Amino acid sequence: MFMKRNYVIHTGEEIPKIRYAAQLTAGVRDQIKELARPGMSTYELDQIAGTLIGDTGGTSAFLGYNGFPGNVCISVNDEVVHGIGRPDRILCETDIVSIDVGINYDGGIGDTAVTFTFCDDIQEDVKRLLEHTEKSLYAGIAKAKTGNRVRDISKAVEKAAKAARLGVVREYVGHGCGTKLHEPPEVPNFVCSQRGPKLRPGMILAIEPMLNLGTYKVFTEADRWTVRTVDGTLSAHFEHMVLITENEPEILTWPKTM
Repeated sequence: MFMKRNYVIHTGEEIPKIRYAAQLTAGVRDQIKELARPGMSTYELDQIAGTLIGDTGGTSAFLGYNGFPGNVCISVNDEVVHGIGRPDRILCETDIVSIDVGINYDGGIGDTAVTFTFCDDIQEDVKRLLEHTEKSLYAGIAKAKTGNRVRDISKAVEKAAKAARLGVVREYVGHGCGTKLHEPPEVPNFVCSQRGPKLRPGMILAIEPMLNLGTYKVFTEADRWTVRTVDGTLSAHFEHMVLITENEPEILTWPKTM
């Protein structure tokens, strides 16, 4: 790891480890999505996630991180991020559920998130939220190329979000990720005063739009973790880890065959 003040370049020895951890994480993310069902408590889903993570031979990158009590983050409906599994929170067929998964394996970190529903017959606004939050992620990834700056990613995400009339959460942003869960640089989902560093091969970014049907404003609950929209509108969260290369960006958290 070659670390400058505001970015990290990962070595040829580190990248295969990070790539493998990211693949494990993508697999667990998709398994959790498949196993989640209405009638299950979010605590039960968190325990299932903990078992799946343990089965990889890795450990949760979230559990105990700054005191976080869950194996994964499970955020439902107007919960934006950092939701904690609870025995009294029972999933309903009409819920939208965001799962954020992190795995530490042999010195590499994987971090990825997805938002999903349990039924196909959903309201048009909900469909717009899910579809365009994911599209904004891929718009950002398309700009994750050598020679661009972090701001180019931010601009692409924000443009896609605004075109879909969605609020862009500003308090929480993407980040570098590789041998640590959070590395520089920050990757905002909106254009801010800082351009951010120029993108270079070996940088790995976790790009993660968090978009709301209403206002961009959020607050943190009394548990000091769960973040919700101020106006109670629904929120969605999608995240991929991306390796900057000499050519096209490599999405490390695609579900590939390892």
